[in-house]
Amino acid sequence: MDGFVDAARGPSPIALNAPDNPSLPIVLASPHSGRRYTPEFLALVEVPEAELRRAEDAFVDRLLSAAPGLGVPLLAAKFPRSMVDVNREALELDPEMFEGTLPPEANTRSPRVVAGLGSIPRLSAGGRPLYRCLLPVSVAMTAIERLWQPYHRSLAGLVASAQAAFGVTLLLDCHSMPSAGGLGDTAGGETLADIVLGDAFGQSCDPRLVEGAETFLAGRGYTVVRNAPYAGGYTTRHYGRPAEGVHALQIEVSRALYLDEARIEPTAAFAKVSRDLLGLVETLGRTTLELSRRT
Repeated sequence: MDGFVDAARGPSPIALNAPDNPSLPIVLASPHSGRRYTPEFLALVEVPEAELRRAEDAFVDRLLSAAPGLGVPLLAAKFPRSMVDVNREALELDPEMFEGTLPPEANTRSPRVVAGLGSIPRLSAGGRPLYRCLLPVSVAMTAIERLWQPYHRSLAGLVASAQAAFGVTLLLDCHSMPSAGGLGDTAGGETLADIVLGDAFGQSCDPRLVEGAETFLAGRGYTVVRNAPYAGGYTTRHYGRPAEGVHALQIEVSRALYLDEARIEPTAAFAKVSRDLLGLVETLGRTTLELSRRT
């Protein structure tokens, strides 16, 4: 059982690429593109690595890798969300997974925990149990300490620095979604939209930023919807405080736009999607600066 702890003890769990002098009040986060599947972790799980990888927001970090050249920091988790999901509360944990007693402050009844998708997931992307046996509670606490906490310490610091520098900031939480077989499907099996923008139903972000994002993306030929089926997870709801000048917007991009989903490999369209997303970052940066001048 030490394997999970060893996996959490490895090299830095996060990748931060930040410009020396940020020029736009934007912070980019990619919480689910991590692909460091350590032997220690794989020894504990029951499903093959190919199934684990279906949970990845594959290559979202690479789609945005040029963002620091625009004066925008990019934070990405290196570890997979199958190990620890940083778009959950730290202690959003399923007691059925563990030996021992969870801390009293653990959130054991959230819809995500019930679905098997807490901060330490119980189920794979295919809906199968991940682990061969129960995990000691101490293992969960170590994983949260060494993976979840460093990610959010860094993210909180980036948001605070951007707000201090510009008086306002937008955290863009970047994800991808399956084009079929996921929550984005219609009843007929077709993807609901190319891109879903989530602002917690208007609570996490100034509506002018959402409108600007929708207009920009639609102008480049993408179909865009808001908050259905993804309204924003923990990151969007926790960091988004529009009244204090901190805005948060989640973006979900259909993987079919840039990825061979079966092989989990970028397609020829990858470069175009990357350019469009970087153009969106520049547009939202300018709009966010305008908000600061109006207040």
